[in-house]
Amino acid sequence: MSIPLSDFKAQYQSIKKEIQNAINQVLNSTQFILGEDVKKFEEEFAKFCKVKYSVGVGNGTDALYLALRACGISRGDEVITQPNTFIATVEAITLNGAKPVFVDINPQTYNINANKIKKVITKKTKAIIPVHLYGQPVDTDPILKIAKKYKLFVIEDAAQAHGAEYKGKKVGSLGNIACFSFFPAKNLGAYGDGGMIVTNNEKIAKKIRMLRNHGRVEKYEHLMEGTNSRLDELQAAILRVKLRHLDKWNKARRQRAKIYDEAFEHLEEVGTPFVPSWATPVYYVYTIKTKKRDNLQKYLKKKGISTGIYYPIPLHLQPAYKYLNYKKGDFPEAEKTADEILSLPMYPELTISQIKFITNSIKDFYGE
Repeated sequence: MSIPLSDFKAQYQSIKKEIQNAINQVLNSTQFILGEDVKKFEEEFAKFCKVKYSVGVGNGTDALYLALRACGISRGDEVITQPNTFIATVEAITLNGAKPVFVDINPQTYNINANKIKKVITKKTKAIIPVHLYGQPVDTDPILKIAKKYKLFVIEDAAQAHGAEYKGKKVGSLGNIACFSFFPAKNLGAYGDGGMIVTNNEKIAKKIRMLRNHGRVEKYEHLMEGTNSRLDELQAAILRVKLRHLDKWNKARRQRAKIYDEAFEHLEEVGTPFVPSWATPVYYVYTIKTKKRDNLQKYLKKKGISTGIYYPIPLHLQPAYKYLNYKKGDFPEAEKTADEILSLPMYPELTISQIKFITNSIKDFYGE
């Protein structure tokens, strides 16, 4: 048996006719840049996230970059985030000329530890980027309380958490602004690159609309220098189709996560995802923790089971950020987590028999 980490083909086959019709409509309309599908998808995604405004951009990295820029983050400023995230979170900070400042994570949720944020706030601190890692919502209320006290922006990195909920509220509606990626592997994935910024702040939304399109309002009237980061019309049409299925797909992911949980319940060597009572996760990936991670991964590969590590090197130890002068041991929980995590196949079309094969293989590895 061969089981991929994600299966794009299985999902495509289930909605093939809807996708083809959507693409054909765009081709027939010849509206390829900021057409009706982008406009409608922005409206539909804003409604999905329960926010007022939604702005489609080129990709998730641009979403973060433009969100920070719209908040006025610039050279000399500092932005707080966590070290165990994809590099895009921090690239967006440095592209605006600001300095990333890391704090360690909660070892249970793998998300930023709010209790450690105050210690690193300075006069230069302008924003906090909590990352809803693996589709697990961040405990946001303590962060919002800190942000209010110190007058900081809270910019949610929701690239892995489409549809997740925190205390009954949709991720994306919690902070001042939120950023999503539509990379193909995401819960809501395009067939290429795409991103979205959502907010309840009309002024920020208007500024982002200009920034994504060369800083202009009218065709040749530029109020500021911007960039070219517009959500593609074909991708918007595809995403409109897929958005209609997202709740059903997220429910299927939670059901499969439950099967994994139950299978590993009595396997002491394997730590399963911790879900706080206030969280409704969407399991972008299903990540276990084990001290024998590398050997287990090799064993599963021989069995035809694909796995992933998100992420093997915390950002404070990446060569690209050597200039920040962090060292090994500065964030022990993030470092320990990076050495022990392993993500198993997770997607709505994953069959029960496939999950049983995966869990039985892991049990065999541990001699259960």
